[in-house]
Amino acid sequence: MDASGDERDRSRGIKSRTDGILKSKMTTETLTDNDVDAIDRLCQTARQLRAELARVIVGQQETIEQLIVCLFARRHALLMGVPGLAKTLLVSKLAETMSLDFSRIQFTPDLMPMDITGTDILQESDQGRREFQFVKGPLFANIVLADEINRAPPKTQAAMLEAMQEHRVTVLGKHFPLDEPFMVLATQNPVEQEGTYPLPEAQLDRFMSLIELDYPSEAEEIQIAKTTTGDELPQLKHLLTAEDILSYQHLVRRVPVPDHLYTYAARLVRRTRPDGDTSPDWLRPLVSWGAGPRAVQNLILGAKSRAALQGSYMVRLEDIQHVAPTVLTHRIITTFAAQSERVTAKTIVKRLVEETAV
Repeated sequence: MDASGDERDRSRGIKSRTDGILKSKMTTETLTDNDVDAIDRLCQTARQLRAELARVIVGQQETIEQLIVCLFARRHALLMGVPGLAKTLLVSKLAETMSLDFSRIQFTPDLMPMDITGTDILQESDQGRREFQFVKGPLFANIVLADEINRAPPKTQAAMLEAMQEHRVTVLGKHFPLDEPFMVLATQNPVEQEGTYPLPEAQLDRFMSLIELDYPSEAEEIQIAKTTTGDELPQLKHLLTAEDILSYQHLVRRVPVPDHLYTYAARLVRRTRPDGDTSPDWLRPLVSWGAGPRAVQNLILGAKSRAALQGSYMVRLEDIQHVAPTVLTHRIITTFAAQSERVTAKTIVKRLVEETAV
């Protein structure tokens, strides 16, 4: 037998042992050999995707990682950062590498629901009759960048909320499904809050992750200046199609999770609630409202997605702990006492992760 045959046999042996471990630890979730091969391909594709985005995006590696996790978990993300941190460029280039339709909506106080969903327009048909025809709005895309989403009035935010939750829009009583995959990446400017409509907690809860972008380092800022003041940016390779992404999204849902990690995720979320029996004493004066059950779901989904992207065949504790800050921070409402002491929700989540036992 040649060397390649030996390697294949060793690979099958590793996979069979992995399957045995999974079956012994899981109750209902198992991976097939095809799933294991698909996870290997997804891990390789994710590496290529990061390298491709690095051709035009300087730094922001953690931001890119969190965006990819949200995409394959089939969830939405909220990007928080001051202007000029390449949020729009990052999202558009992410869509470019995946051969997806990209749409950008600049939210303003006068934006109406029909401006994003579309509306019926009276047009003349080939037979010479006048009839209404639905013209799709910018929501009909695979990746939608909702720029400064908190500047839109509540009625428009409600239309966006339906699209995010139901993957459809309703116009004049008619339902129109959105193309899959569908992902909303919304941005907020944390500096200028004049003329904004704060997002309701129900809509914030629809975002799986709050991804905070910070200023680049000095070396990165110099590289940004060199990259963006020259000729046109390079065209990125198309690494995935919409069908590939949908297949990988289903694959992520099948990644096994040990039972004790389900317990850990639920226990971590329950400790954020100040009225609960399991919340620590130090948290109660700092938090007025904790995370809801959707946080547990997103912790598990985010951990599954990260595990698959890392090439792991099962969810590990480090996967849940890695996604916990982005999943929980925007779901915790701090009290005035916490704000006066400059204790942020992110700090509270970090301490909870460190203290929560497996």
